[in-house]
Amino acid sequence: MSLWSDAKNITQKDPAAKNVWEVILLYAGFHALVWHKPAHFFYRRRLFFLARLFSQLGRHFTGIEIHPGATIGKNLFIDHGMGIVVGETAVIGDNCTIYHGVTLGGTGKDIGKRHPTIGNNVLIGAGAKILGPFSIGDNCQIGANAVVLRGIPPETTVTGIPGRAVKQRGGRIPSSDLDQVHLPDPVFQEFLRLNDAIAKLQLRCGELEKALQERQNP
Repeated sequence: MSLWSDAKNITQKDPAAKNVWEVILLYAGFHALVWHKPAHFFYRRRLFFLARLFSQLGRHFTGIEIHPGATIGKNLFIDHGMGIVVGETAVIGDNCTIYHGVTLGGTGKDIGKRHPTIGNNVLIGAGAKILGPFSIGDNCQIGANAVVLRGIPPETTVTGIPGRAVKQRGGRIPSSDLDQVHLPDPVFQEFLRLNDAIAKLQLRCGELEKALQERQNP
């Protein structure tokens, strides 16, 4: 029943999906969830060889690598999915959307909990890297190719390298919007701020130069 719900969720979110059966038969993102179910089942029962076998078969057939220890909530939408890597202690909440090339990884320095915990209703753009044992709050958006190295509070938009919070709302940011493009650019915004500051300084210098000339030539 859970997989049927996942398939219906993908059909509703992906405008390219014609019907549920197309998703079930042809979508790699859905197939990755199918392979992860038995892998996670065996992992929780400490049958690690079987768990890894199912996860590696899933990786081979889908191009999506989900460690059998990872915990995945309801209605995950993996769009395209090629190159996604999800680490052993990663947790993904309900109703999330993840694009291709995303990594939920560790930094290589931690023991135990090494991978991020993703809240509910989070959108993670193509190529984003979230590295470390911290939490991404509910209703967040992570921009394409962002590199996130620390926790993010709920309802926050993050872009850039390293990732910076560029927007926070009091309202919900629906991951079903699938919009990973129209996000603020913090570097461009900083350039605009500096350009405005320079323009004001130039204006002030012009006024001072004019006042000095008037004093010298009364």
